[in-house]
This record gives sequence, structure tokens and C-alpha cells, in this order.
Amino acid sequence: MPRLTRDEMRGRAQTVRGLVDPAVLGSTLMHEHLIWDLRPPPLRSGDQGEEPGLANHWGMTTSMAGSPANLHQPSAEVAIEAVAEAVAAGCETIVELTIGGISPDPEGLLRVSDATGCHIVMGCGHYVEEYQFPENHHRSVDDFAAEMVAQVQEGLWGTAVRAGLIGEIGCQNPWTPLERRVLEAALIAQQETGAALTIHPGRRQDQPQEVMEFIAARGGDPSRTIMDHIDRTIMDDDALFRLADTGVVLEWDLFGQESCLYPHNWDVDMPNDAGRLRAIRKVLDRGHRGQVVIAHDICHRSHMTRWGGWGYAHIHRNVLPLMRRRGFSEAEIREILVETPRRLLTFA
Repeated sequence: MPRLTRDEMRGRAQTVRGLVDPAVLGSTLMHEHLIWDLRPPPLRSGDQGEEPGLANHWGMTTSMAGSPANLHQPSAEVAIEAVAEAVAAGCETIVELTIGGISPDPEGLLRVSDATGCHIVMGCGHYVEEYQFPENHHRSVDDFAAEMVAQVQEGLWGTAVRAGLIGEIGCQNPWTPLERRVLEAALIAQQETGAALTIHPGRRQDQPQEVMEFIAARGGDPSRTIMDHIDRTIMDDDALFRLADTGVVLEWDLFGQESCLYPHNWDVDMPNDAGRLRAIRKVLDRGHRGQVVIAHDICHRSHMTRWGGWGYAHIHRNVLPLMRRRGFSEAEIREILVETPRRLLTFA
């Protein structure tokens, strides 16, 4: 495939099927996984534990009795079934953020898009250090940046499918030097391509703020940067408002996870969907319009309806009616699901 130029990309969005007019994207889930492998590399061989099902659904969804099998969804056919449910409920675009280290499948996602009619936008780059390829430890910032630019302009992981944004770039607590190099490279790639950048922050309340200070020091654009997983990271209004004041887009992307149990960080009580909406309401009332997007971040098979979970249609089927009952206007809903995603997915 020929390399796209910045001028060819500017003002357009890029799905797995190619460049499109951003107006066609419609209602968008900004952070999902359709085909993925989140098993830590040492667990990718040997005993894979229990298969997810109704009898163990509670344990699987709260990670209290999880298994490697629950963290791996390699089937395009399963993804087609799941995405078709979301399309039937009103979803038109899904941003798929399975990137380096967690088994991205660009051609599988192209099959899903062709079969369902859903626009799928892929991310690019690398996840947290635990999942990165061993050779990444020896790579430079410029090398990572050139790779990400090529993933947007030429193709991903040896295919002709191109990325439509950068990330979810993996950061964690403590933030490692390798992860900092990858994020610095992502900022260079963002400047060269005009793509938006989406970030997986570490599980510490002030880590998103630390990341934004890092970005500001390198001339990054907060308005084209998305901070993921707000709902499992920031529990304090002051910290939330301080982060919003940077201009970053805030992503509540764990809709459907209704349990307060969060074994990755026992110090927090995870909000349910009503709690997520209360936090979003506070941010909007404070004047941060155009700074909110939402999703489910489905990354366990037990999250999918086939295995008893809420699935990719949950926001459109259940959360939107709840938003209307909670006083969200149609303009606010459209901004969150259509207008802000469209702005972010349009190359600058």
C-alpha cells in the first residue's frame, strides 16, 4: 500500500476499511477490545484454567476467580456476533485499542467490519511494559515514533490495515522508563500524523496528572489527548477537576462494571454506572464541554453477552435511557457519543 501523506489524511477519519468522511462515524464507543490476548506472557502456555460461563460468572467478572482463558478472545466470528448486537442497538463506530503486546488482529477486525457494517478504528503503539516485546527495551524514542507513524500512514503489524489513532499507550504505577519512551514517541507520531492520542494511565490517582505534565512539557495537545479509565483511577472531585483543567478529554470506559470490587486496586471502590454519570454530570456542569467520551473497555470474555456479560450494546440499550432519566440533554448525549469522538478521530 502507498504511504498516505498528511495532506491526504487531514480532515478525514481512518477506519480499518480506509479513509472516510468523519460525518459517517455516528455514535461511537471510544475504547473497546474485540479480538485480544490480555494474558500476561508467562500465562500464555500451560494450564489455562476454567472457561468462563454462568456458573463462575461473578468470580470471572470481579477477577476474584479469574483464569487465563477469560483474558483471551481470538475469534473474529465471536466478535462479529458481539458487534452485530451493538450495531442493532444503535452503535455505528467502535474504537478498538488492542495494540502491541496484546495480540492485535487487523485483518480479523476488517472481517468484523465487513460483516457487520460497523466502522472500526484501530489504535497503534505499545501497551504497558509487562506486555511489551523483549526487543523494545533496546529501542529508541525515534524508532518507536517512526513505527507509529508508519502504522497510521502505511499499515499495522505487517498488513495493509492502517491505524486511526495512537494508543492506548500503556503507563503504569510506578511509571517505567520504557513506557515514558513510548509515550514520548507517541507525541512525536501525533505531531507528524495529526492523529489523536489515547492513554492507559497507572492505577494511582495522581498518575494521570503526572502524564499530562509530561505531555505539556513536550508540547503535546491536551485537546487531542484522551485519558482512559477515569472511573477506576480518580475518586476525588478536586483531582478530577484539576485534570479536566488541563484540557484533556476524560474517558469513562468501564460502563457495565457494576461491582465496587476492584482487585487491581483494593484502595478504591469502583463506581457503578449511576456513579459514572454523576461524575460526568459534575464535569459538564463545571463547563468542560467536549471533554467527555465513554465506552465499556470489554477485555474479558465474561464481559460479553455470549458468556453472560453486558456486551457492547449496553451503553446504547441501557445507559442512554438512564442518562435521559438523569437529566442529560439530547445535545449533551450527542456531544459525548458523536461530536467529541468525531472531532478526535478526524486527523488534524
